[in-house]
Amino acid sequence: MLNIILMGPPGAGKGTHAKWIEEDYKIPHISTGDMFREAMASGTPLGAKIKEIVNGGNLVSDELTCALVEERLSKADCAKGYLLDGFPRTLAQAEALEKMGQKIGRKPNFVINISVPDDVLVERISGRLVCPKCGASFNIKSMKPKKEGICDYCGTPLIQRKDDNEASLKVRLATYYKNTAPLLGYYKKKRLLKDFDGTVGAAKLKEQLDALLSSAE
Repeated sequence: MLNIILMGPPGAGKGTHAKWIEEDYKIPHISTGDMFREAMASGTPLGAKIKEIVNGGNLVSDELTCALVEERLSKADCAKGYLLDGFPRTLAQAEALEKMGQKIGRKPNFVINISVPDDVLVERISGRLVCPKCGASFNIKSMKPKKEGICDYCGTPLIQRKDDNEASLKVRLATYYKNTAPLLGYYKKKRLLKDFDGTVGAAKLKEQLDALLSSAE
């Protein structure tokens, strides 16, 4: 069973690799952003509560976020594994995930960290294009779509996010290093952490990740 947490700074390539892992290993790619959107559209009591908080311009608490994650991981499509992206972001969330995973029998067993130097991240982010429909990522320099400006997977016109610029990236990286990077030590102690160099190129990294995951199926 592959219960995976995917980690790395903004622009490390998590979206690209999450997409093929989901397709090749038939496990759901679960991002917190998608979960919040789905919950708000679902009409459930939990979703309604999250919608009220988000619409009020406030941050969703750890307690509610963890409740939403537990609800999502309990669904039938996670029975054979899952890929968590964007959660946990803090030590408190990691500890909560450990408890809920034990409770529902779905503890994480792989933590994949993709490392990329800051200067490379700046270069990548400034050239990044994303699909607003399926979430696929491309780059105008290093990973161009087959047809200019169009998503390879669903044919939707690609966009550049407003926060995909150097100034915004520096703020996001500061938040990442402060809150999320300490998780690496937490998972290293648990012997779950697998570090990968995100500068080797998408094809080479895919090959390395595939070697790890295919041996664990």
